[in-house]
Amino acid sequence: MLKLEARPEPSKWMAIASPLLALAITVVIGVALFALLGKDPVRGLQVFFVEPVKNLYALSELSVKATPLILIALGLSVCYRSNVWNIGAEGQFVVGALAAGWVAMQAPALAWMGRGIVVVILFAGVLGGMFWAGIVAALRDRFHANEILVSLMLVYVAEMILGWLVYGPWKDPNGYNFPQSITFDAVTKIPRLVDGLRANIGVVIALAAVVGFWAFMFRTYRGFQLQVGGLAPAAARYAGFSSRSALWTALLLSGGMAGLAGGLEAAGPLGQLTPYLPAGYGFGAIIVAFVGRLNPLGIVFSGILMSMFYIGGELAQSRLGLPKSLTGVFQGLLLFTLLACDTLIHYRVRWWHTVRAKG
Repeated sequence: MLKLEARPEPSKWMAIASPLLALAITVVIGVALFALLGKDPVRGLQVFFVEPVKNLYALSELSVKATPLILIALGLSVCYRSNVWNIGAEGQFVVGALAAGWVAMQAPALAWMGRGIVVVILFAGVLGGMFWAGIVAALRDRFHANEILVSLMLVYVAEMILGWLVYGPWKDPNGYNFPQSITFDAVTKIPRLVDGLRANIGVVIALAAVVGFWAFMFRTYRGFQLQVGGLAPAAARYAGFSSRSALWTALLLSGGMAGLAGGLEAAGPLGQLTPYLPAGYGFGAIIVAFVGRLNPLGIVFSGILMSMFYIGGELAQSRLGLPKSLTGVFQGLLLFTLLACDTLIHYRVRWWHTVRAKG
């Protein structure tokens, strides 16, 4: 029979192979799922893994989805390495978009800034996300509130604020009673990389952030402090590292990145604020962070994979007649299979032969 045997030390090879094995298992389960739903499994896999990368337009759309996932996951990776569990990046994403959107709506009064207003918009998004994450940090720091529950509940508060604004004070008076803000002026739009495609400078910002976060986490003393605090809190206290400083640093960085992603989304592909702004990026980025092993370089690949799931779910809905919730199914499968495969980092599978005593 098969049994798990503890390894003398964690397997470095398995730590790398685990996400690949989890993806393979997810694909196999996906094939079975398509078959059970009466759909061609080959066609199903094609819409998830081929269509999103088949041409330049598809790659452009892939970058639009991957950019916010990568940005948010970078911030979350710092939190999780610091043992700070921010689950509310979706709310920080929404508040960042609201702050950026407010600045964008002031464009007529800020006409003297020209295209420089884009920088202010993105900076406002960062500040908005940091403010919302700062609430979590303050409650944890002052009242020892659980950051998991507080950050998660604040997601729903942010979404209600968004709904109130677009149905009320910020509603477009010329929008035929639709719950949406005015369309932002052209000068506020995030510059695109190629005319005719939606890929914008968010891609460049995300890649620069990957390099910056890698250097911060693995090449700076501050990053070392955060990681020690997460891996060995007792050792961090003995070394004199401040857990309070680590809490604020991790949450503000995470919130700022989520807010930046929100600003890029509001002033980029959307160009206005609507109740449909929350797209689940804040929750999807949690999976991206863990599949990427909380490593900035790994997050790039896992972010691309997760964005393929988003696009594949939309294509499965329009071309195969399947519900869009299939995206969430694939995301959940990938996370749970990853958690299962991670067991093999610390354990190996062995055959055990049992000998029965004769009576």
